[in-house]
Amino acid sequence: MQNTIAIVGRPNVGKSTLFNRLVGERKAIMDNQSGVTRDRHYGYGDWTGKYFTVIDTGGYVVGSDDVFEEGIRKQVKLAIDEAQVVLFMVDVDAGLHPLDEEFANVLRRYQDKKPIYLVVNKVDSTQRFQAAGEFYALGIGTGDLFPISSQSGSGTGELLDAVISHFEEEGVEDPDAGIPRISVMGRPNVGKSSLVNVLLGEERSIVTDIAGTTRDAIHTRYNAFGNEFILIDTAGLRRKAKVDEDIEFYSNLRSLRAMEESDVVIVMLDATRGIESQDVNIIGLADRNRKGIVILVNKWDLIENKESNTAKEFEDKIYDMIKPIKYPPIIFTSALTKQRVHKAIETVMEVYENKRKKVPTSELNEVMLREIEAYPPPSTKGKMVRIKYVTQLPTHNPVFAFFCNLPQYVKESYTRYLENRLREHFDFTGVPIGIVYRKK
Repeated sequence: MQNTIAIVGRPNVGKSTLFNRLVGERKAIMDNQSGVTRDRHYGYGDWTGKYFTVIDTGGYVVGSDDVFEEGIRKQVKLAIDEAQVVLFMVDVDAGLHPLDEEFANVLRRYQDKKPIYLVVNKVDSTQRFQAAGEFYALGIGTGDLFPISSQSGSGTGELLDAVISHFEEEGVEDPDAGIPRISVMGRPNVGKSSLVNVLLGEERSIVTDIAGTTRDAIHTRYNAFGNEFILIDTAGLRRKAKVDEDIEFYSNLRSLRAMEESDVVIVMLDATRGIESQDVNIIGLADRNRKGIVILVNKWDLIENKESNTAKEFEDKIYDMIKPIKYPPIIFTSALTKQRVHKAIETVMEVYENKRKKVPTSELNEVMLREIEAYPPPSTKGKMVRIKYVTQLPTHNPVFAFFCNLPQYVKESYTRYLENRLREHFDFTGVPIGIVYRKK
């Protein structure tokens, strides 16, 4: 990946704060509690005409009680391997820490391969500027030391001037522009990160049995089997009443923002628990946001004594719970055994194409006016509604305008009839359809 910067260091030195400043938005969750960031987190920035990718990483630790320690270390090393320039962050407030020295030893093996800049954070006074000199003892990096304050931005300009000198190309402003965005959503611990890792063929997200392992929304480019899209792994969504800490609150916000940015939402359910009220809430939220929806029932391999009608009964229960929403396809899969995983992706891309589908006006009128003639709108208060023309509006989602003499008298039941006929003739599987009436 061209023009890539990795921000690394021990926990709680301000890596995510610097990441947010370089990308120009609050993409990474920040908190005084250490260990908030766990997976690699990507964003895009620019400086004096050079565009670059920034990777935020979890805090590198050794010998702690943190169950995520090994996974975080692996993510950090992957980020270093991927980057062209590495920013090694330390904290002037805490001073030279044994973990800084430990990590400096890890970074030494990369010194001959790529530039490493020693960045001393929280330097916002003359006294702290003088104290920053002790970090020269680490003997790591280019020989220069960059005192900055990621909170205020002080010193970051000089740092970026040095960093972009290693970028020969201008880079791409937004490498993800125009590419479909697919988010994976669901309750905690239903297998979202496992699915993402299976699809990507690498440990992109840390996976454990602990609910809430993923905190940020993790964006990754998927490009295989003729498909290309941005795959977004999100934190598990719990009901507001059960969210009792700031980090989880912000994780929920990031997940909801990921949904808003998506074209298609994969809603994952746990086959061993069935569909629950929070699953219904997530599907309803995706529908209200007018997103394409694919429902994946994960852990299907754990269902014993499957009979020929087991899946059908499960499907019927899902559709019954999410009424009146009945357009999302349902796929039974297992991220562990990779059962029907690629079928799921094929379905997701079909839903994406359905979302972008434009039906020619002539074809639309030929088919729908025939259906309307066979079953005209029922009269209301003695008023006869006559639909004369239909066209698809130029919107991001399929919306159809029916022109008639008395739009205010069209009943909701008839709108459902029109929607069903549109789906029957033009295949809008997985996509919400909008119907509006205009006076003519």
